[in-house]
Amino acid sequence: METTIKGYMDQLQKRGYKYTNQREDVLRILLENKESHLSCEEVHGIVARESKDVGIATVYRTLQLFERLGIVYRINFDDGVSRYELNLGNENHHHHHLICTECGNVTEVKLDLLEALEDEIEKEEGFVIRDHNVKFYGICKKCKNK
Repeated sequence: METTIKGYMDQLQKRGYKYTNQREDVLRILLENKESHLSCEEVHGIVARESKDVGIATVYRTLQLFERLGIVYRINFDDGVSRYELNLGNENHHHHHLICTECGNVTEVKLDLLEALEDEIEKEEGFVIRDHNVKFYGICKKCKNK
């Protein structure tokens, strides 16, 4: 998967969806903040600073479409807010999150230490695991050192 605005927009058009400036704006914000986990409101806030004509409903519908098409992943950190992460084309989307209970900072852990467990589950249960999501809650280095 080509992880450029053009690459993502080409995906949309190949699947019969129109290229719109609003969709491009949302993609650009997600690309510029690919290390973040932005909520719909945060994406809208950034887009609205540059394009006053983009409403929050448009951003919400765009993110829903992108999720359906596999362009973004929707992530919930158990705080009632959906956040979005751009699909950067990694074949396996296995990574974990460290969530600070003091400041709310979210850090990704790229290590996947559950591969052996997944293999065992698949072998023993005959269950095909497609993805998993692990969240660790605690206190980040910055808050711990305060």
